[in-house]
Amino acid sequence: MTLAIVLPDWQPRAPVQRIHLDWLEAAGVELACLRLDLIDPLISGNKWFKLAPHLQQACAAGAQGVISLGGAHSNHLHALAAAGRRFGFASIGLLRGSPQDTPTVRDLQAFGMQVHWLSHGEYRTRHAADFWAPWLVRYPHYHPVNEGGLALAGAEGCQPLVAMVEQQLPRLGWTDFHGWWLAAGTGTTLAGLVLAERGRRLVHGALAVPARYGVPEQVRALLRAAGHQAQAYHLFEAARGGFARVDTQLVNFISVTEHACGVPLEPLYTGKALMALRQQVLGGYFARGSRLVFVHTGGLQGRRAALGSRADYTEMQSLDAIT
Repeated sequence: MTLAIVLPDWQPRAPVQRIHLDWLEAAGVELACLRLDLIDPLISGNKWFKLAPHLQQACAAGAQGVISLGGAHSNHLHALAAAGRRFGFASIGLLRGSPQDTPTVRDLQAFGMQVHWLSHGEYRTRHAADFWAPWLVRYPHYHPVNEGGLALAGAEGCQPLVAMVEQQLPRLGWTDFHGWWLAAGTGTTLAGLVLAERGRRLVHGALAVPARYGVPEQVRALLRAAGHQAQAYHLFEAARGGFARVDTQLVNFISVTEHACGVPLEPLYTGKALMALRQQVLGGYFARGSRLVFVHTGGLQGRRAALGSRADYTEMQSLDAIT
């Protein structure tokens, strides 16, 4: 069975809601949140928007399935496996490190994803030009998708998010807004917003991973591939010492913020991004009267491990040892 038979024309929509927090009000900064976490219980966040163009390419090629890669807590693989289960196509996940029993891995297997584990050394070669060659010999009718959907196609799939927000501005009582704020894991969604904005509004990315992951370089490469020249974005450090590093301050910030505004967060991306925004707001980076849209990139399935038991907490911290 090919993907072309089973893939639907699904066009999910997400609401935009105002966020009221004391540190925003004290600084005179207004914030709205694009609730991509609400588009679907399983295929949540920005992941579908990055995946959809890849699935369209797989359909056009008559692929029998999709193969991609990520970690043992990967939101990307979780969304891919859930989409495969719902829409009837096969999926294969190449996971980083030694076999782990995490809530996400259990979901991947329950959704029918075939899982292979790569050593840390093997996983580091994922950006090499010939990385996919042996896997496509093994699975010749599968369509490969880079980690996190990283590709110009994935970025272009995120461009409709701009119109999604603009259409809801009257309900917020806004005529316009000044910029975007979102977590950056590969930079794909950020690049898509930059392309869609064409310099109208600045896109601010909170780097949820350390500099050695190469996100700034990946963003520049995506924009060059699209022929985009303008520097219409800014990146901020938000990794707090490493990818998946969860500390007491972050956990406390998430707890207080969720109680204050009712928006659920997770510590890998959305929690770190909003905490970094508070730092910039309190530091006076944004002028009074600024209006920003925070993109909730989903990933709430990861809360089960990251904010769960002490064993899972330790496991999440150990992910930073991959490089």
